Amino acid sequence: MRPLRRWLDYTAGGLPATFWYLWAGLLINRAGAFAMLFLSLYLTSARSASEAVAGAVVGAYGAGGAAGVLLGGVLADRWGRRSTLLAAHLVTAALMVALAFSRHLVVIAVLAALVGVVHSMPSPAFVAAIVDVVPEQRRSRAFNLQFWAFNLGMAVASLLAGVLAEASFVALFLVDAAATLLAAAVIAWKVPETLPSRSPRHAPILDSFRSTRTETVQDPGDGAPATTAGRGRVGPDGGPVRPGGRSRRPGLHTALTDRVFLVFVGLTFVLAVLTLQTSTIMPLAMRTDGLSPSAYGVVVALGGVLIVLGQLFVPRLIERHRKDHVLAVSTGLLALGFGALAYADDLPVYLGAAVVWTVGSMLAAPPNAQINADLAPPELRARYQSVFYLAFPAASFVAPTLGGVSLQYLGERHWLIVGGLGLLAAAGHLWAGPPRERRVAALRRAAAERPEPALTGR
Repeated sequence: MRPLRRWLDYTAGGLPATFWYLWAGLLINRAGAFAMLFLSLYLTSARSASEAVAGAVVGAYGAGGAAGVLLGGVLADRWGRRSTLLAAHLVTAALMVALAFSRHLVVIAVLAALVGVVHSMPSPAFVAAIVDVVPEQRRSRAFNLQFWAFNLGMAVASLLAGVLAEASFVALFLVDAAATLLAAAVIAWKVPETLPSRSPRHAPILDSFRSTRTETVQDPGDGAPATTAGRGRVGPDGGPVRPGGRSRRPGLHTALTDRVFLVFVGLTFVLAVLTLQTSTIMPLAMRTDGLSPSAYGVVVALGGVLIVLGQLFVPRLIERHRKDHVLAVSTGLLALGFGALAYADDLPVYLGAAVVWTVGSMLAAPPNAQINADLAPPELRARYQSVFYLAFPAASFVAPTLGGVSLQYLGERHWLIVGGLGLLAAAGHLWAGPPRERRVAALRRAAAERPEPALTGR
């Protein structure tokens, strides 16, 4: 029992109660978020929509998601993490009820786009709240648990959705709404506002790509560099002084002009494109190889089982290794797994490849989230999260669109291209790792020189 107790303490011990309530809210949310998984089937089966129309409606949901992550990031930094989470959950529940009883396809399309917005809004707020309340040395464990809860919830949702869809599509939407309200109740009851009180000056954005020996400060206003000696002119709010004499406050534009951060987002985009091959292109390849839909289900289920059973062991495995090295290895495993599909003709090969790329995904999750949190200045955490999460709706568009064309015209060579892309991304992590580490170290020094902001507690 002692080894088990030590493992549990290492894996989940020392995390604040607020984190666990956020974790519970995320698990409930994911376990009940199954209505949109069956949206295309609902449209074609219950609303007699064509496949093209169903695809357009699902696309509207995805487009809403891209807008939602940006809106959620801005609101979480300005309005508060808790307020943003509650608003998104409550509006989602109302929209789900409206979808359950809507009959016209145009109305359904509009509602689907709005659901896409509010479904994506909580992501930046969730991550920012976790960073607010979890000490830096324990964040890797916290993000690992978050990733595990997300996948466990999705596994439960997949099982429940199939049963409910066979009984009633209306019940599918209504139960989703009820689960969303339950998650909102947990947040409202137990999660305080974690948004730190504003400091009188804003933290500088440190540009570590310029030199391996020096660090320059990119002021969080307009990206104009200033030296650490203070030659850049700043206004009373900490923003840069423009030629006209006015200063520009840090905001979403800061993340969108932060080169170190954007390189990391770009590498995450490649990672997302690779992982989305499982749900977008691989089913088509398996059908071409003469494998049944049930065989595809077995491959997907294997990945879910591996994550649920093994993800909690990942932090101890990677704790002594540099994050850029872990990400390079994990991305390399993804490249190897998907590249192997060029030679896959039967189910055992697909299953073996799935083990390889799933292990890669499991290794990538904690350091990817940790770096994302480390690169964000405290007062812009949620905005940085929103830009980071844009990588996923972008990948969800690129992966099936370009992947379908590639598979059609290149056949099995498509998987060699995917593997090569993954290897390039792995090399990119090794190249971008040192500048990222310098940036993080400089941000920590800058934060240490300022008083620690208090949580608002609203």
